[in-house]
Amino acid sequence: MKSFGSVFTLFVAIGAAQTPPLPAPKLSPDTVIAEYGDGKKLTYGEVQRFMSILSPQQQQNAQRSRKEFVERYVLMRRLSEMAEQEKLAETSPYKEALESYRMNMLMQAEINKVVSGFRVAPEEAQNFYDQNKSRFEQVNLKVIYIPFSNSPSAAADGKKPLSEQEAKAKAEQLLKEIKAGADFVKLVKENSEDATTKAKDGDLTVSRSDNLPEAIRTVALALKPGELSDPVRQPNGFYIFRGESVSVKPFAEVRNQIFAELKDVKMKDWLESTTKSLNIKLESCITQDEPEAGMCF
Repeated sequence: MKSFGSVFTLFVAIGAAQTPPLPAPKLSPDTVIAEYGDGKKLTYGEVQRFMSILSPQQQQNAQRSRKEFVERYVLMRRLSEMAEQEKLAETSPYKEALESYRMNMLMQAEINKVVSGFRVAPEEAQNFYDQNKSRFEQVNLKVIYIPFSNSPSAAADGKKPLSEQEAKAKAEQLLKEIKAGADFVKLVKENSEDATTKAKDGDLTVSRSDNLPEAIRTVALALKPGELSDPVRQPNGFYIFRGESVSVKPFAEVRNQIFAELKDVKMKDWLESTTKSLNIKLESCITQDEPEAGMCF
């Protein structure tokens, strides 16, 4: 059975590409902003409480189209009232779904309460940084990017793209020129097709935490100052890297990351400890790869 999916969810998409949201009106919580049905009233406070659990983007969408928001909220409330009157909450699968939703919400509430109580001392974060500095290393590089395409269509600028074989040959030729003493920055300006690094004379900084293809991460982080890489193939081109310098991100730059990570560790430890304290004993059918039919769920 396909769910109606929350009337509000349907609303959230409305207004996403419209004008910026209007400033929220300053009203008292008891202000009636709509009436419906047989004189039932909707107050500003009720709407604000509902909006408080929404994401910032959803709240902005609501502010963009207040009339539609109120209409859909009233519809959602009315339909839920009808379901209550018909006792649908006591029938399957709604009863089980509501129980599951309530359990999940309470579980998350307990986790949030516990996590909010975790404290990471400044010296704890500093010690973690001092003992794991290799994780925060960053390599400053110069890079040339030679793209290729196996499609015969021309690029947007009208130039025919290089094939993979042509791009590889060009990258290997450039590498020979660099080893023979050619100016790397000059070759960047004349040959590289990556606009971002080209505008910075080929400068690129790579750290261990960056979301990069493994082939690039492995080569880039291993380069010593002045050392050149062989052409590194990627799905759309070849890269030539030259190591410039190696440094470590300062503590102030990674402080928030460390605090968040240490809090995550505390949370995982707490969850593991809580699980162990339950003394869960699994029946044999749970531990078997192919339990006999009917033994368990």
